[in-house]
Amino acid sequence: MTYFSFLGLFLAIPIAIMLGLTWRDARLGRQIPQRFASYSPYAILALHLVMALVYTTPWDNYLVATAVWWYDPAKVTGIVFGYVPIEEYTFFLVQPILTGLWLMFWLRRQPDVVKKGWENGRFRLTALAILGIVWVVMVAILVTRWAPGTYLALILAWAQLPIMLQVGFGGDILWEHRKLVLLGLAPPTLFLAAADTLAIYDGIWTIDPAQSLNWYLGGILPFEEFLFFLITNVLVVFGMTLFLSAESQERLVQVKTAVSQWRINQVPVASESKK
Repeated sequence: MTYFSFLGLFLAIPIAIMLGLTWRDARLGRQIPQRFASYSPYAILALHLVMALVYTTPWDNYLVATAVWWYDPAKVTGIVFGYVPIEEYTFFLVQPILTGLWLMFWLRRQPDVVKKGWENGRFRLTALAILGIVWVVMVAILVTRWAPGTYLALILAWAQLPIMLQVGFGGDILWEHRKLVLLGLAPPTLFLAAADTLAIYDGIWTIDPAQSLNWYLGGILPFEEFLFFLITNVLVVFGMTLFLSAESQERLVQVKTAVSQWRINQVPVASESKK
């Protein structure tokens, strides 16, 4: 199995199925409720595709350049940009498409009711603090060059920065929509992890045992690979949920009001300093 045939079988076909379900829902008049209609969901998904390509490209090139993982040259087209084959760049795009369409499927099945009392600043700050501690530990692993933790640390140090931004802004919003978030995360992650197991078994790509923990799920899938698909799906599901939810729009108004008030308070200080 080549890399492109893997993408066709495990990504293109499921995406086609999700597009068919989207078309059927449209025919039945099933739409995303107003509480999740702050922006066009397709525009937000497109934005995530751009961010995925821009943010992942240098990171993944570094992984291949340092042999954290490598691909079988016989199973790719040979078209390479930097250190990474074109098939990998394609993966950057089709995975968020699949996860985004899956999330939208469940968004169309959500009640159009915004609950009161969802704000929880303590929860948001606690979650952010925990993520921050984990990020510092991962950076420490990279700095000390503990080889078995390399792949794990590269995944979490890379992914947790945007996740911390998401949680810092709307961790309580995500918790309010935790059932939706779980539905959006679990099935795509398990499916992609199973597909990844087959790809590794078939030799399309290989993870360096010297730079991983050598914890294998099912005897084949490195733990870090499962974590990679979980964490990248988290980026998509968290991001789209926050962009689209009505609660986020309320918070944006609060943030804008606070910033405006801060600027007003600074004017007298600036004027006084000139005197």
